[in-house]
Amino acid sequence: MKPMPLTPRTLTLVLLSATLLGGCAGFAPDGGFGAIETATQARLQKDVVWTRDAEARSAIDARIDALLAQPLTADAAVQIALLNNPGLQAAFNTLGIAEADWVAARRLPNPGFSLGRLARGSEVEWERSLHFNLAMLLTLPMRADIEQRLFEQTRRGLVLDVLKLAADTRRAWVVAVAAAQTAAYQRQAMEAAEAGAELARRMAQAGNWSPLQRAREQAFYADTALAVARAEQARLGARERLVRLMGLTAPERVKLPERLPELPASLPVLANVEQQAMDTRIDLQMTRLQAEALAKQLGLTRSTRFINVLELGVINNRSNEAPTQRGYEISFELPLFDFGQTRVVQAESRYRQALERAREVAVNARSEVREAYALQQGQYAIARHLRDEVVPLKQRISEENQLRYNGMLIGVFELLADARAQIASVNAAIEAQRDFWLADADLAMALVGSPGKLAVANVSSAAAADAGGGH
Repeated sequence: MKPMPLTPRTLTLVLLSATLLGGCAGFAPDGGFGAIETATQARLQKDVVWTRDAEARSAIDARIDALLAQPLTADAAVQIALLNNPGLQAAFNTLGIAEADWVAARRLPNPGFSLGRLARGSEVEWERSLHFNLAMLLTLPMRADIEQRLFEQTRRGLVLDVLKLAADTRRAWVVAVAAAQTAAYQRQAMEAAEAGAELARRMAQAGNWSPLQRAREQAFYADTALAVARAEQARLGARERLVRLMGLTAPERVKLPERLPELPASLPVLANVEQQAMDTRIDLQMTRLQAEALAKQLGLTRSTRFINVLELGVINNRSNEAPTQRGYEISFELPLFDFGQTRVVQAESRYRQALERAREVAVNARSEVREAYALQQGQYAIARHLRDEVVPLKQRISEENQLRYNGMLIGVFELLADARAQIASVNAAIEAQRDFWLADADLAMALVGSPGKLAVANVSSAAAADAGGGH
């Protein structure tokens, strides 16, 4: 079979066909969001929605109203945040940007057309040319592969954003419920301190107490009032943070339960927790995808280091006094001053940088999951000890002192002091229970991505600061 001659007409047909084929690359109906929904359902057993129209917004509002109609559980708070958080909805639009880049990489660039008119006496010449970027055509498969990896990296990054929001919301719910529970017990302590201060005032008026004894009771009452104010402030701040994460504008709709969930009967033993993190952490998968994309880009840069611009065009010159001229031209960049070495060095540096960052993420992941696992186990032991040993002992002491008071063996001030000690032990148990649930959320996050600074350390430091300020 005789080959087709390379004529301008043939070149035009070939380039037009390639352009049409390149234009077949289109957008997915769901924009690639289905993978995020599947990952969220698999890891959290929760729904996530990308709100892009008013109808979807109405359905979400109805679901949120149903969740807020009853006391808010941690799971309900997480679900509301995944449906309603504005920052998460804004982040989802980066998926559309990444998909557009991927589709653009699979499509051929638009051809260029130029039209010129030259006149010489009575002769008029029309020059028409159609140019096509041949370098973009030759590198299209490699560029499409790079953008596909970057698109997948963006998608996994959004999955990680979803998981981080879920973990932050769960932590905020735990802190909000614990803060409300602590504030309630602090108010009970204030009632005991107020009763003691009033009794001290009457005893001093009757001449049975010295000014020093009365001042001590008044000082305790003042410290307790300050602790109540701080506990109320902490309760309000924790509640508002939870409201922000859920994207709500009416905080009064949130009805929190009175108590934190009970401690589990036992904790599951996670065998080889480091390897689990290596297999499941999304930030590790993202760094690998980035390194692979940069490796592909490095190969592309090396392939086009000498010829970065290569264009093929067909020319048609028509004159009113001469036969029509037809032909083609090839234009390319001459590497006289820049041999492409700068671009190669940049690409190599970015690739090596990505490899080192991937290694850093792997090292940090192992350390973070070990720390989170140890912290969860330790907080569980502390919380159980306070719940099963310390609080029952304080309760038993209080009951014995009540009997002694009834028998007139101790006075009312000893009884009030014992009540204050019992309330303090209950507050300590609440804080330990709160810290366990925070550590549990940190461990769950450490297995799928970086938890950042562990929440238990943050809350414990703030509690220590508050306690120090109260003395």
